[in-house]
Amino acid sequence: MKNVHIVPHMHWDREWYFSTEESRILLVNNMEEIMDMLESNPDYPYYVLDGQTSILEDYFAVKPENKQRVKKLVQEGRLIIGPWYTQTDEMIVGAESIVRNLLYGIKDCEEYGDFMRIGYLPDSFGQSAQMPMIYNGFDINYSIFWRGTSERHGTDKTEFYWQTEDGSKVLVQLFPLGYAIGKYLPEEEEALQKRMDKYFTVLDRGATTENIILPNGHDQMPIQKNIFEVIEKLRKLYPDREFFLSKYENVFAEIEKQQDLPTLKGEFLDGKYMRVHRSIYSTRMDIKAANTRIENKITNLLEPLASLAYSLGFEYHHGLIELIWKEIMKNHAHDSIGCCCSDKVHREIINRFFLAEEKVDQLIKFYKRKIVDSLDTQKQEDRLTVFNLLPYERNEVTTTNVITKLKSFKLVDKDGNELDFEILESEIMDPGLIDRQIVHYGNYDPFYNYTIQFKETLPAMGYKTFFVSESEQKTPSSVSKADKVDTDFYEITVNSNGTLNIYDKKLKQLFENVLLLENEGDDGDEYDFSPLPNKDVIYSDQVNAAVKMNQNRYETTIEIDYRLDVPSNLEKRKLKEIDNSVEIHMNITVPNHKPIINCKMKINNHAKDHRLRALIPTNIASAFSLSDNQFGLIKRPVIDPAIHVWEQEDWDERPDPIYPMLTYAGLSNNDYGVSVLTNSTREYEITGENFDTLAITLFRSVGFLGKEEMLRRPGRPSGIKLPTPDSQMIGKQTIDFAISTHTHEANLARIAKEYLTPVETYNKIPHDAMKLNNSGIKTPLSFSLFKEVEPNVVLSTLKKAEKENNLILRFYNPTNEEKQAAYELPHETEYAVLTNLNEKPHEELELKNKQVQIVVKENQVKSIMF
Repeated sequence: MKNVHIVPHMHWDREWYFSTEESRILLVNNMEEIMDMLESNPDYPYYVLDGQTSILEDYFAVKPENKQRVKKLVQEGRLIIGPWYTQTDEMIVGAESIVRNLLYGIKDCEEYGDFMRIGYLPDSFGQSAQMPMIYNGFDINYSIFWRGTSERHGTDKTEFYWQTEDGSKVLVQLFPLGYAIGKYLPEEEEALQKRMDKYFTVLDRGATTENIILPNGHDQMPIQKNIFEVIEKLRKLYPDREFFLSKYENVFAEIEKQQDLPTLKGEFLDGKYMRVHRSIYSTRMDIKAANTRIENKITNLLEPLASLAYSLGFEYHHGLIELIWKEIMKNHAHDSIGCCCSDKVHREIINRFFLAEEKVDQLIKFYKRKIVDSLDTQKQEDRLTVFNLLPYERNEVTTTNVITKLKSFKLVDKDGNELDFEILESEIMDPGLIDRQIVHYGNYDPFYNYTIQFKETLPAMGYKTFFVSESEQKTPSSVSKADKVDTDFYEITVNSNGTLNIYDKKLKQLFENVLLLENEGDDGDEYDFSPLPNKDVIYSDQVNAAVKMNQNRYETTIEIDYRLDVPSNLEKRKLKEIDNSVEIHMNITVPNHKPIINCKMKINNHAKDHRLRALIPTNIASAFSLSDNQFGLIKRPVIDPAIHVWEQEDWDERPDPIYPMLTYAGLSNNDYGVSVLTNSTREYEITGENFDTLAITLFRSVGFLGKEEMLRRPGRPSGIKLPTPDSQMIGKQTIDFAISTHTHEANLARIAKEYLTPVETYNKIPHDAMKLNNSGIKTPLSFSLFKEVEPNVVLSTLKKAEKENNLILRFYNPTNEEKQAAYELPHETEYAVLTNLNEKPHEELELKNKQVQIVVKENQVKSIMF
C-alpha cells in the first residue's frame, strides 16, 4: 500500500507583488489559526513554518505575548521551524551570506527549541553545486527543493543523494510538481479525484519507496480547516493508499532505507519541468549591484577589521553586525534578490540596502577610529593609518585623502622613515564640514583636503601608521597627459569609438575592441530576457568618444565619454527608429605594478525595453567558461546541449548559457586566461562566433513583472502581468568591474579577493563632530594579527565566534586539486581547532611554532577557531 504523507505548511514570501506589511497582516491572522489548530486538535500533529525564522520575527514584532505559546509547540515538535532566517537564493547570493542565513536562523530557533534539519528551499531559482557542503557544515543531511533538475543529471527519480566535490552529501526529496499541489484541497469528490489522478501519476513515477508527499499549503495560504474531511474523501476515492498528516522527516526516514539510490553532482539549472529564469541575474541591476557591494564590504572589510580591533582589546559588536546581515538577508529571498517584484517592493528592498550599507560604512569607520585614536604614542601630529585586511603582505598602491591645516607636509613612520607619495589634487575645505564646533567658536581657518597616492608594503592582516608632519617643501605631482598606457604589463590605446586595444607584454597577446557595448531589444519581463524575433543588435562601434588620459608614477587613468543612440522602446525598435540614447562615462585605471584594468562605468539610461552588455574578447576559442560559486570554482559549457532539443522536449524555458557569477568569470586555455572581476553585476555569457568573448550584462530594462508567450519562455506568464515602470532603469547607475589577464594556472578567486579587498585608511586629526572618550586601550603603531604561509587557498572571512571568545578564520580551495593551507597564528595562540560552519569544534589542530597546516580538498571550505 502506498503511503501519502500530507504535510501542512505555508510558503511565506515576505514580499513579492505585495509588500512586507501586507503579508505581515495576513501572518498575524494565520499564526493564530495555526496555533489554535495545533493546541486544540491532537490529531493535527505538525505544521511546517516554511523553514525560515524571519516569519517569527515579523510575528513577534506584533504579538510578543505569544512567544511562550510558540515555544511550547516547537518544543513538543509540532510547530516545525528553521533552519533558515530567510529562504535564500543560491545563484547570486555569496557564500558567507548563505552561511550566516543558516547560522542566524538556527540561533533564532534555539530560543524556542530545535530546528528542522532539512535544507528546505522549495522555490529557489536553481540549486548551487556547493549546497550539500554548506548543509553538512550545519549537521544537515537532508534537502528539499523543486526547481532545476531533469533526468539528464543522472536520474528520473525524485529521491537521490546530492554530493559535492569534497565528498559532502545530502539526501534529496524533490518536489517534482512544486510545494503547492496540496493547496486548498477540494472536498467535492470529482474535483478532488481529477486533481489527484494527475498528480499521483507523476509522484508515483519518481518515488523510490511506497511513500510520497502531498504538501498541503501555498503562498500565504491559511491553514486548511477541513483537512480531516478531505482525508476521509481521499481514503474513499483511493482505498489502495494510506492518507495521513505527517512531516517531511518521516518520509526521509523511509527513503534512507533504500540501498541503491543514485548520487548526483553539480548545480541544477535545468528549466525543463520548472522555470529557473536563467537571465534573472541582471534584473534591477541597481539592486543586484548594491547586494554585491555590501556583501563584499562585510566579509572583506568589516568583519576582519572588527576582528583586528577585538584582538587589540575592543568590543566585537556582534549585535550590530547581525543587524546588518539580517537587513540584507531580508533581501536574499528568491523573489526579492531576483527582483521579480512590484515597484513598491523594490523601493523597500533598495532602502534596506541603503540602511545596511550605511551601517557597514559607519561601523568600518568606527573600528578604524577606535584603533587609531588609541595608538601608543606621545606624538601630537595627525596620523594616517593604512590597513591591509588580507592575510599576506601587500606592496600596494593606495589612493587616499589627508585632511590637514598644513600647506605642505610629509608622512613619517614610527622609525623616522619618510613615505614617498604624490599629491594628485587638493581642495580647500570649510572647517564646519569637519566639526561645526570649530566655527561655532569663531575659527574660520580653512583645512586642505589632499588626494595622495603612494606605494608601500603593508603587514599581513594588520596596519601601519604614518605621522603627518610639517614639511618645508611641497610634494610635487607628476600627473601628465598621455596618449597611451604603458605599464609593466600592458600597452593600451583607445580607439575613436571608446574601445580599448590591449597588448599584454607578458602573454604577448593583443586584445582588440575591448569594452565594445552591445545593445539589444528586450521584450522580456523581470524574470527573463527575451529578444525580438528578428534579432536587432546595436553596437557602440560607430560612436564618437571623448577621451582623456593622465599618467603618473603609479597608474594611468582613462576617462571615456560617449552617447550610444538607441530606440526609445520596443515599438520604435521594431520600426528601426533610433530616437533616444544611453550616455556612457567610463573611468578606467590601470596600475603599473599588476595586470589588472579597473573599470567604473557610469550609465545614464533614457530608453526602455533593452539590454546593454560589455564585450571583452579573449582570443580563446572555448568549450567551457570558468566562474565561481559559493566556496568554489565551477566549469560550465558555453553552449547548453539542450538548446538543440528544448522545443521538441517541451522545456518550460530555453536553456540559454546565461550564467551567474559571484566574483569572477573567465576563459582559459593552456597558455593564458582572461577574466572579469566584479563588484556589481553577476551575470555573464560566452559569445562570439568562436565562443571567445565574455559578455557582461550591465543592465536590463523591462516594464512588467511577468509576461506570457515569450520567445524563449512560451506559455503562461511567470508571476503576474503587473506593470513595473521602475524596472525600465531610467536614470543613472554605476557598474564596477575589472579585467585581468593571467597565466592559465592562476588562482582566479585569489585575484578577485584582492580586487574586492581594497586597502583601507584612516586619517586622524584633532577634530571630529562625533566625540569619543579615551578607550583606555593602547594599540601598537603597526600590527599584524596573523599571516598565511602558503598561497594556496583563499580567505573567505575572519570573524569572532558567535558564542566563544575566539576568532574564526574561514578559507577555501577554489581549484580542482587538493591543496595545503598553512597559517602562522598570533604568538598568544594557545590552541586551534577545526570547526564546522556552525562554529562547533570537531578536531583539535597541531600547533607547530604557532603554525597550523590543513589539507583542503577541491572546492572545499574549512574553518579554524583560535
